[in-house]
Amino acid sequence: MSDDLISQEEIDALLRGGIPAADPPAEPAKETENSRTADIEGALTDIEKDALGEIGNISMGSAATTLSVLLGHKVSITTPNVSINTMNLIKDQYPLPYLIVEVGYTVGIDGRNILAIQAQDASIIADLMMGGDGTNPPEDLNEIHMSAVGEAMNQMMGTVSTSLSTMFTKKIDISPPKVSLIDLGSEATVTEIVAQDEPVAKISFRMEVDGLIDSEIMQILPLNIAKEMVESLMGGSSQAPLEEAPPAPTPPPAAPIAVPASAPQPVQQSAAAPPPAMAAQQPMAQQQAYNMSQARVASNVQVQPAQFTPLSTEAVAVNDANIGLILDVPLQVTVELGRTKKSIREILELSNGSIVELDKLAGEPVDIHINGKLLARGEVVVIDENFGVRITDIVSPMERAQKLQ
Repeated sequence: MSDDLISQEEIDALLRGGIPAADPPAEPAKETENSRTADIEGALTDIEKDALGEIGNISMGSAATTLSVLLGHKVSITTPNVSINTMNLIKDQYPLPYLIVEVGYTVGIDGRNILAIQAQDASIIADLMMGGDGTNPPEDLNEIHMSAVGEAMNQMMGTVSTSLSTMFTKKIDISPPKVSLIDLGSEATVTEIVAQDEPVAKISFRMEVDGLIDSEIMQILPLNIAKEMVESLMGGSSQAPLEEAPPAPTPPPAAPIAVPASAPQPVQQSAAAPPPAMAAQQPMAQQQAYNMSQARVASNVQVQPAQFTPLSTEAVAVNDANIGLILDVPLQVTVELGRTKKSIREILELSNGSIVELDKLAGEPVDIHINGKLLARGEVVVIDENFGVRITDIVSPMERAQKLQ
């Protein structure tokens, strides 16, 4: 009989019928946010991320200028940060109400992208767009406020498309934006552009508006659009430009050199003036020497200042021999009583009986425009119960030229 003692675990195993206790099954590792981010981080290379950041930096810089004009305050949009995310990850990172602006590309790029602004910042932009000072924004964004912000975003993205057209050397155009207010902390679906777990490129910008806003806006691009933009910037796009330059014509063969009968020996080319074919084959140093010799020869030419006939303000005689050909062309005649400027808020407050004050005093002459160009001024008269205008002054040709500029 063995002197070894039986352990308590062996006793328990014997009591359970001789089957040793099996270890509990290991629980599957929970998917963490870091592991999900690591799986999609390789969707874009570092070079592609840098290219997207440069595209966003240039395009949003011009968009900030447009927004500054609309809001009447200095706007700065800087510091792009490019990362790969999914809509689920973005919802977890920003569980706040956001104004989602969906903008589709109609020409040059195939697809749509998203511009996301915090609802609080959108309220300040809406207040500025409607004539306020931004210090008392509305608590809730109604349809009018969202329309005002949508117009601002439409102007911004229009400027962005112009910048993209310049960078990609092809026409880029957009469709009117679709604006919606979505709480990322509670809404299940943010957009129909991409699936909630599909990788997207998120470009974050810091936006500052003259002491009123210091926040972050996001541009969200599907990966196919992001890669297409990178290819267009780096010259690898498969799309043909709008207008291809015609191929350079093939130069005609050089004409044979005629040799005089009295000179049977081969013709010697002058070293001072080689033909174009030989000049293209010469080394760079010889070509530069040839250019310098030509410059020394040109320096011997006498140069004199150009003499121009002095301009006079006298009336120039017009040849009206063929003016009869256009005598029947109709022109639009418009009489302008005055002008004024009003904000969107003031326009919305207009009703029956409202008085709009113009920028002209009573009794001042009205302007007469022909096809939108100022031609004369006059005074309003009544002829047989109809309004009319008596011309009192014809705009001088010099003033008309200044108006055209």
